[in-house]
Amino acid sequence: MAMTKGKLDNDLDALFRVPLAEFTAARNTLAAQLKQGGRRDEADYVKGLAKPPISAWAVNQLYWNHRAAFDRLFVAGERFRQAQTSRLTRKVADMRVALDSRRDALSHLTDLATALLSDAGHNPSPDTIRRITTTLEAMSAYASVPDGPRPGRLTYDVDPPGFESLASFVPSDHEPASTRKPEPAGDTRELEDTRKAKIAAAKASLQEAKSVLAQARARSQSFEAVQKKANAEAKEAEKRRREAEERLEKATAASAEAAQHARNIAAEVEDTAKALEDAERSVKRASKELEELF
Repeated sequence: MAMTKGKLDNDLDALFRVPLAEFTAARNTLAAQLKQGGRRDEADYVKGLAKPPISAWAVNQLYWNHRAAFDRLFVAGERFRQAQTSRLTRKVADMRVALDSRRDALSHLTDLATALLSDAGHNPSPDTIRRITTTLEAMSAYASVPDGPRPGRLTYDVDPPGFESLASFVPSDHEPASTRKPEPAGDTRELEDTRKAKIAAAKASLQEAKSVLAQARARSQSFEAVQKKANAEAKEAEKRRREAEERLEKATAASAEAAQHARNIAAEVEDTAKALEDAERSVKRASKELEELF
């Protein structure tokens, strides 16, 4: 059974690596093969897999084709969570370093996704890039969650966890009133330090969110400008194509007219040659008749 499960994992990994346009056919083929092999439950599971949107497909390809860059994002996210749960000493500085690393990893992966989409013949529109960045950020946040989205097999875009979910990532010092034990007076300073550290972490998270938002907006504006330029170039190319077709149509008509004129001339030349032959024969007959009279 373990061997069968491992084989299915390999098949699923291969499925999510195919070009997006081939996903549905590949999924149906895999489901049919599993059903023929008597693995009906697995076949039903595969058959029910949704085709990923272009943004989720791109994130899957980043995982399969740029694993080192993908892993750097996860490592940066894990460092940030570790900084949040550490003591106050150097905590804010550690979080800043982790946030900077995460931002750099996100930016690099976004650039890779743009190139990946273009190479695959897809349009890296601003909205698609925004959804890719959001999903990557969410995957980083969910990296340490056991039931989080599985990298490389996304069938949907992932949203970052809400503040309620984020709270579960950071240990809390507050217990329900029914189970809370009185804190020793000597721990008051430590609790205050912890509270300040959490406030600093929250501020750093907010600042990072603002930074990611500003970066996404800047990229969106940049891609909108590129798209406008591309649209203008496409219109100009279409205009030149129509002009070229018109010129070709005129040239084709002129060529046909010239060919017809050549055929007409050839027919006239043939008629003239025939008339010349007839005239020569007439001259010969007249000359012969004249000779006979003398």
